[in-house]
Amino acid sequence: MTKEDIDILESHFPYYRQLNPKHKLDFEKRLVYILAIKKFVPRGVKMVTREMELLISATAVMISFGFQDVTLKHFKKILVYNDNYYSTINKQYHQGEVNPRLGIIVISWKNFVRGMENESDGVNLGIHEMAHALKLENQIHYNGQSNFFNPKRWMDFSVLAKNEIQRIMDGEDSIFRNSAANNPHEFFAVALESFFENPQRLKDYDNGLYQSLVFLLKQDPIVLSNGRS
Repeated sequence: MTKEDIDILESHFPYYRQLNPKHKLDFEKRLVYILAIKKFVPRGVKMVTREMELLISATAVMISFGFQDVTLKHFKKILVYNDNYYSTINKQYHQGEVNPRLGIIVISWKNFVRGMENESDGVNLGIHEMAHALKLENQIHYNGQSNFFNPKRWMDFSVLAKNEIQRIMDGEDSIFRNSAANNPHEFFAVALESFFENPQRLKDYDNGLYQSLVFLLKQDPIVLSNGRS
């Protein structure tokens, strides 16, 4: 990686910035590999810039950092739109999506940047879409990277997720937005937004749910940010 690459990460990616030197080196090596195996395709933008490639790929490294060999292998293409885009499949506008059949992740850059600008609101498009991709990667049995979630840890999380979904549906106060209650897949993606953007807030809100994600994802953002691991 070049000095310019590192400068971009230091300036715009808090998760990387707060890692200790050993973990930064590991992060960089994994980022280089992700960049090498993914094809970025411009859609409505003149080109996919190096900054776009770095920050989108860094998000993929972040959410999978606890799994040494997970690279979201199934998703070979990342399509980058400038803004919301119209899907001919469901006739709706989207900010991003994950298509396992085609092996693609779709990101709208303006919404990606907007999600990163507020580092603590628990709304981050990049994390959201990469979370969907991570969950799907775990389920796709022919890609050589499936079943990395420990089944017991997934069950522990799922029980707590179901309880929180019910709380939201009942109109009780929750740190998660209402769309998190749409289905378990959506809750997982929204939960990871909070887990990585504002881990202390999630821990204070529901320590059990936070710890279930720590065990499931094999990393603790609070510990990593303090350089203690």
